[in-house]
Amino acid sequence: MATSHSPNTESDRLYEQYGKPLEATRWGQFIVVSLSGETIVADSLLEAMQRAIDAFGPGGTVFKIGDKAVGRMR
Repeated sequence: MATSHSPNTESDRLYEQYGKPLEATRWGQFIVVSLSGETIVADSLLEAMQRAIDAFGPGGTVFKIGDKAVGRMR
């Protein structure tokens, strides 16, 4: 039996937990959430991704704080 599953459920949960609390002070910046729940916030997407790869390696999820934009780092 097939189940209804939204592919964005995990991303939505991560944003609610880590991104949404930063909306008032970090709107427009980028946050990367590692597989273990560590975070990096930066002014640009490039800076966020470079710092996250250096700190945690590939596999994190990146969000633009305040805007609906999500990506996976591979």
